[in-house]
Amino acid sequence: MPYTHILVAVDLTEECDPVIKRGRELAQANDAKLSLVHIVEPMAMAFGGDVPMDLSQLQQQQFDQAKEKLEAIKLKYPDVKAGDSHLTYGQPRQEIHQLAKEHHCDLIVVGSHGRHGLSLLLGSTANDVLHGAPCDVLAVRLIKPTN
Repeated sequence: MPYTHILVAVDLTEECDPVIKRGRELAQANDAKLSLVHIVEPMAMAFGGDVPMDLSQLQQQQFDQAKEKLEAIKLKYPDVKAGDSHLTYGQPRQEIHQLAKEHHCDLIVVGSHGRHGLSLLLGSTANDVLHGAPCDVLAVRLIKPTN
């Protein structure tokens, strides 16, 4: 059965290009809709939730920077329509699963660094997204360039 709506989860680094390209290829081959998502994790989560200062201004700066980077990606990939990119706060696994359900996505594409060993096969976000996903998940192996 062909895919009808593909959701590509991006981290907004240059490493996300192969992930977007794979999502685009699959969308074109299946005549499917293509959407992008980036999740900005709350800074308190990164610090274990116990932070003795107000991080709201830093959090807003992080969100604004993510918005600019996502806009730049949309310029680079014009086949991603204006309403088909999503930027939100939260825990990546939960937000990606929720978005996939809400928008009836039948494939989520994520990047994976392919670390050694079975337990490190997927990066933490890719591994999280895989478990409990409401649809198929494709992990695109990311290879770091050698200098």
